[in-house]
Amino acid sequence: MSETRRLAAILCSDVVGYSRLAGADEDRILARLRALRSDLIDPTIAVHNGRIVKRTGDGSIVEFRSVVDAVRCAIEVQSAMVERNAGVPEDRRIVFRIGVHLGDVVEESDGDLMGDGINIAARLEGIAKPGAICLSEDAYRQVKSRLDLAVTDLGETKLKNIAAPIRAYSLQVGAPAAAKTIDTAARNAVAERPSIAVLPFQNMSGDAEQEYFVDGLVEDIITGLSRIKSLVVIARNSSFVYKGKAVDIRQVGRELGVRYVLEGSVRKGGNRLRINAQLIEAETGAHLWADKVDGALDDLFDLQDQVTERVVGVIEPSVRQSEIERSRRKRPENLDAYDLYLRALPRFASMMPDDAKIALGLLEHALRLDPDYAAAHACAAWSHEICFFRAGLDPADQSAGRKHAEAALASGTEDANTLATAAFVIWNLGQDFETAAGAIERALSFNPSCATALICGAYIYAVDENVEVAVAYANRALRLSPFDPLSFLAHVALAASAVLEDRYEEAVSLYAKAAQLNPRFSTLYLCHAGALAMACRVEDAKPVVRKLLELEPTFRLVPVMQMFRRPASADKFLAAWRLLGLPE
Repeated sequence: MSETRRLAAILCSDVVGYSRLAGADEDRILARLRALRSDLIDPTIAVHNGRIVKRTGDGSIVEFRSVVDAVRCAIEVQSAMVERNAGVPEDRRIVFRIGVHLGDVVEESDGDLMGDGINIAARLEGIAKPGAICLSEDAYRQVKSRLDLAVTDLGETKLKNIAAPIRAYSLQVGAPAAAKTIDTAARNAVAERPSIAVLPFQNMSGDAEQEYFVDGLVEDIITGLSRIKSLVVIARNSSFVYKGKAVDIRQVGRELGVRYVLEGSVRKGGNRLRINAQLIEAETGAHLWADKVDGALDDLFDLQDQVTERVVGVIEPSVRQSEIERSRRKRPENLDAYDLYLRALPRFASMMPDDAKIALGLLEHALRLDPDYAAAHACAAWSHEICFFRAGLDPADQSAGRKHAEAALASGTEDANTLATAAFVIWNLGQDFETAAGAIERALSFNPSCATALICGAYIYAVDENVEVAVAYANRALRLSPFDPLSFLAHVALAASAVLEDRYEEAVSLYAKAAQLNPRFSTLYLCHAGALAMACRVEDAKPVVRKLLELEPTFRLVPVMQMFRRPASADKFLAAWRLLGLPE
């Protein structure tokens, strides 16, 4: 019999006091368990990419691709059970214990799993309190920065039939008393991370049959937002308690412990639907973003996908900008690594060397506080890239930029923004298209609506002269997030693609738009002037060149030409710039 040994995240669960419950009314308890499996447990496992290895009567053993998925699944199930047990007599409540461990398992030829990974998860489940989730130290280490629950360190714990003691941690869902045991600094650190709840959208059509579409739309948005790893997203089972109720957004924020709330409505008119959505800062009630989407009833699922894609694509940059403003209001002595990273973002986004150096100072401070902070590594990488190309081609900047980008990729991060930023630098500083394109593909597999990944991908493919992919990525990014701070790069990718296909007037317009979006980035004026020269508009190019030299008095063509990887575009631009008399 063949077998495979590997590392896996294992979740084990069972029902507290199952024998007592079954003895009192076996038929009813079995019916309730079947219902829970079909409408809560199995769907939640599926959403988090779990595989049910074995049913154990009143419990189950489930394998996950990552500990994060396993713990998120456990939290959603336990949170849902708190709500479902509300109002049920205590002696009739179904309550689960759950254990989660990351460890070595052996997969048999029939798909069954055996080994210490299974045994430890099962023993952790056995020591978990009713309604709680017990994690091994190996599992807790992977998820501790993502938790917004009370955590109790159980210390070194002797588990039945396990030779060495295991350090364990308990997560108690829906138990206020347990929340008091969490360390104050840890609780404050968790509270500083952005979090969002998506409220049930209002069905204003007067058509009860549209209710399934409205709820399905919200579920899809929650699933899409859950792919944004920098954002804590409240599970559907928690946010749907407000369905059909008039709510105060500030109160919702306090009750769910979230910083942002997304709400919306659906209205039917004839054969068309109008979906409105708005993002609100819970603490202040301020509206951060609002939009509407109109569509025909002919294909509800296609409309649902369109709305989900648009909402998910725009939420991340909107929240990011709000978080930056929040960080700016904090006192310097209260800044943590996350705040320092946020303060660096607008600096490096300007693409100016002086700003990039300020960003590097903030990021180096952040990395001293948290050396494994992948997002800070990626941002530092891009800042060094800016300094390399725009401040003298210093090999130290090139080396440091590549090292930071490689550290971000090697971290195993699932954050699409971080992967995309690292990919951009790997391509520009290392000319490694395979690694850069692979990182973009990974980013989009984690979050297909990530505007940063689409924008960086568009740029990378445009410079590689793959027009079809570059245009597709750029147009999708601009459709999803037209006001993204990096949207000028999408216009650059479209413009570069137009140059390759000799559509010079179109390239002129696109480069002008890019410069309008980021007026301090001198390279955009250089490209705009080059496109004008290609379009035989040399006189029109002269004021654009003057603007370039005002921003960058020591400008030379040599460092710019290092950014061109393929001869077709390089030859066209170099000929145009020489025609304009730019210094080499």
